[in-house]
Amino acid sequence: MLNVQEELDKFKDYVVQQSKSNLTKLKKNSSKNLYNSIKGKAKAMPNSFYLNFEMEPYGKFIDKGVNGKKTAYSTPYSYKTKMPPPSKLDKWIVRRGLATRDKNGRFVSRKSLQFAIARKIFMYGIKPSLFFTKPFEKAYEKLPEQLVAKYGLDALELFKHTIKQPKQ
Repeated sequence: MLNVQEELDKFKDYVVQQSKSNLTKLKKNSSKNLYNSIKGKAKAMPNSFYLNFEMEPYGKFIDKGVNGKKTAYSTPYSYKTKMPPPSKLDKWIVRRGLATRDKNGRFVSRKSLQFAIARKIFMYGIKPSLFFTKPFEKAYEKLPEQLVAKYGLDALELFKHTIKQPKQ
C-alpha cells in the first residue's frame, strides 16, 4: 500500500500548501490563525483509504462565502436575521490598521467602525474566496488516474499472492 499512501500524501500536501498560499495571495491571512490551522491526514488501508482536512471552523465561511440580505452567492451559508457580532471584528480592525475619519476629519470610534463593518457584512455577505475548494478540485482531477494506476499495481501484487491460477 506504499504507492497509494505516497499518492494520497502528495494530494494532501498539495491541497494544504496551495490553500495556505491562496490565503496569503487573497489577503485573508491577517491573524495567521486560519493559515496555521490547515492540516491534512491521509492513510491507505488494504481496501480503502482515509483522507481528512482540518481548519478553523470559520474557514468554511471564508472559502464558500456567506449570503447577505442584499447579495446572494452560490453558498449554503447566509445571514437572515442576525448580524455578525461587531466585537469579533475588533482585533481584525487593529491588525488591518483601519482608522477612518468622518466628513469633518475626526476619527470614527472603533465601536462605530465595528458596527459599520458588521452591518456591511450582514447586508452584502462575504464573497466566496474558494481558497480551499480550488486546490482540492484541481488535485482531485489528477488523483483518480494516478490512484487507479497505483491501486492497479497493488491489486496485481495482491492477486498474485492470494489467488491461485487455474491449471490448464
